[in-house]
Amino acid sequence: MDTRNKRHARSYARGAIRPAAIAIVAVVAVLAAASWFLIIKPHQDLVDADVGAHPSTPVKAGAEAPPPPVNVAAMSMNQLLSEARKAVNEQRLLAPAGNNAFEFYLKVLEKQPGNQVATDALRETFPVGASVAEQAINQRDFNEAQRQIDLLTKADPANYTLTILRSKLDAQRKLLDREQQLASDKEKQQQLATQKAATDKADADRLAAEAQQKALADQRAAQARAAQQQQAAEAARQQQTSPTTAGAGNTASASAGGTHPAVLLRNVPPRYPTTAVRANQEGWVEVAFTITPEGTVDDVKVVDAEPRHVFDRAATEAVSRWKFAPATQDGSPVPSQDKRRIVFKLN
Repeated sequence: MDTRNKRHARSYARGAIRPAAIAIVAVVAVLAAASWFLIIKPHQDLVDADVGAHPSTPVKAGAEAPPPPVNVAAMSMNQLLSEARKAVNEQRLLAPAGNNAFEFYLKVLEKQPGNQVATDALRETFPVGASVAEQAINQRDFNEAQRQIDLLTKADPANYTLTILRSKLDAQRKLLDREQQLASDKEKQQQLATQKAATDKADADRLAAEAQQKALADQRAAQARAAQQQQAAEAARQQQTSPTTAGAGNTASASAGGTHPAVLLRNVPPRYPTTAVRANQEGWVEVAFTITPEGTVDDVKVVDAEPRHVFDRAATEAVSRWKFAPATQDGSPVPSQDKRRIVFKLN
């Protein structure tokens, strides 16, 4: 019997608790609704009526801001609130500097810390202000972005959005530094490539000029060798005709008692001077010399030359090496004098 009474008591208690819980939930709901309609919604309506638009309205780009009011520090709280509402209505939350809603609301809080209208307005417009600062970061207007983040910090120093904005600003600055460094490195590489191309071209031009000069020198040297060969051939022809003439002279001399002049036996052609070859010069040298009784040449002197002092040495050296059949008188070799013109001509 006691057990049945206990079970009945527990069932009664559970039935009593349920209506109480329902009543508590209903009271909380009524209080929440009353707070919304009596406190939050009237304040929201007041703010919307003041600004003429919701605080989260995106900021218009490119709108020209009106000039800032004169002597903001001397403005009353109502004037500051009016300017702030006007700035919000014109979507000047954070910019331009000195004429934006955040600065006016912050001035209100300087004059009256804890002002509910300014505090609520800053809290409600903070997300939109953060978006404005993020746009400045994305546009890489870093100084302006930093100024706007500083304003947001004054409005809500502990807001975690500020950490995100600062991190993004730092990352964008580092990215810009890297891009500028890459651009600088690329420009330096281009300058080095341009300098190398100019150096290579100068080297190629120099090598081409040297090759052209060498080819011209080789051509002139070949012309000089050809001239020497021609002179040697002419001297050989002279040697071939000299014995006949000498024989005729000897016959005549023999009939006259064994006297005859010196006869050239070996004609050594002169060496064409290298400087004359390079200068493409031609000329002649007239020399006088003594033929010894042994048939050698001695005492070679330049009588005349054209041009002077260009072919003199080559002519005297060549004549000094000539060999003669010496002149004879009464059948005996005697010294004699001779004079020759040595011609230098390029083919």
